[in-house]
Amino acid sequence: MQSSIFSGSPSLPLLKPHRTPTRLPALRDHTISFSSHSPKPIGLVSKGFGSPIHVSSSLCSIYPINGPISTPPSVPRDKSNRIVVRAASVPEAADETPNSSSLIQTLQLGSLFGLWYLFNIYFNIYNKQVLKVYHFPVTVTVGQFAVGTLLVLFMWTFNLYKRPKISAAQLAAILPLAVVHTLGNLFTNMSLGKVAVSFTHTIKAMEPFFSVILSAMFLGEVPTPWVVLSLLPIVGGVALASVTEASFNWAGFSSAMASNLSNQSRNVLSKKFMVKKEESLDNITLFSIITIMSFILLAPAAIFMEGVKFTPSYLEAAGLNVKQVYTRSLVAALCFHAYQQVSYMILQRVSPVTHSVGNCVKRVVVIVSSVIFFQSPVSPINSLGTGIALAGVFLYSRVKRIKAKPKTA
Repeated sequence: MQSSIFSGSPSLPLLKPHRTPTRLPALRDHTISFSSHSPKPIGLVSKGFGSPIHVSSSLCSIYPINGPISTPPSVPRDKSNRIVVRAASVPEAADETPNSSSLIQTLQLGSLFGLWYLFNIYFNIYNKQVLKVYHFPVTVTVGQFAVGTLLVLFMWTFNLYKRPKISAAQLAAILPLAVVHTLGNLFTNMSLGKVAVSFTHTIKAMEPFFSVILSAMFLGEVPTPWVVLSLLPIVGGVALASVTEASFNWAGFSSAMASNLSNQSRNVLSKKFMVKKEESLDNITLFSIITIMSFILLAPAAIFMEGVKFTPSYLEAAGLNVKQVYTRSLVAALCFHAYQQVSYMILQRVSPVTHSVGNCVKRVVVIVSSVIFFQSPVSPINSLGTGIALAGVFLYSRVKRIKAKPKTA
């Protein structure tokens, strides 16, 4: 602000300079105090500093004042009877901007969490409906990767998301991630085709157990005693739920456990990849590349293992509703890719611990919604086991913080 806006102007007599006046430098955001006592120098009090800057009284000889300064009653004065001239204040609306922006960010984050849960619910329901009548989980998984690949290419083509420049060395490093990512989703679909959705997600609550073991084996991360103790209710709860599960079978149980192993192997490999690469990729870009590579890897395997059994003629011969199977498969594939994308968007905004807690809540929401929708029989002991396992997951996500505290200096 080059000039101050004064709240009052004292009435001064006509001033006649003896010589050409010297131009004084512009004062920015200062409080000027005039004193009627001549022995004291004029004080220039800066609002940014504690002590006043004294200006020589010889400057006053340039403008001799004939008589005392008289000021209107409206001019503010301090205790020493000095006139205080202040710059115009900033409007109060400017102080409300940080609060409003914080509220907007909170609403955006809450919306992302809501979409994350909603897409998960729809994916599991529609995916289960397809796998109940169409017993080809490899083909279903390929279809989900195919839809994801088309969405990624669409976003890259129309610059909805920046297309990355990937080197051959980076592709070679991402390849193991794509392999375990493919296996993880394939085993999940195999489990969903064999057992109830609620039971599959109860078993998948064992992911922290595999994460601790694999991190200790390949990353040298020794778990704290608190982390180890938090695994006990997870293992015990899953065991209790498995014994009392009405839809239990070893194929579904083993597939869900294999999915846990694959997904946590992907997380461990991701850490090693991100540490080694100087120009690391963001999570969404990495997931997009993995999706394309997973489709390329699994498509030949699906044709070799299950054949071409997704044509309308085959579905009609099998007595299936072609339109219904295609529609539900497409919705499940779209929701699959959408919830993965939203999950990474949330991870960019919150800490890993907060994301882990949100993932635990998401599993509870999926289990409850699937039980209600499919009317799955759940005994009290089964509910107790599921609850204990999920409580252990929540406890695990909280005690993970303790590990980082001794390292801070």
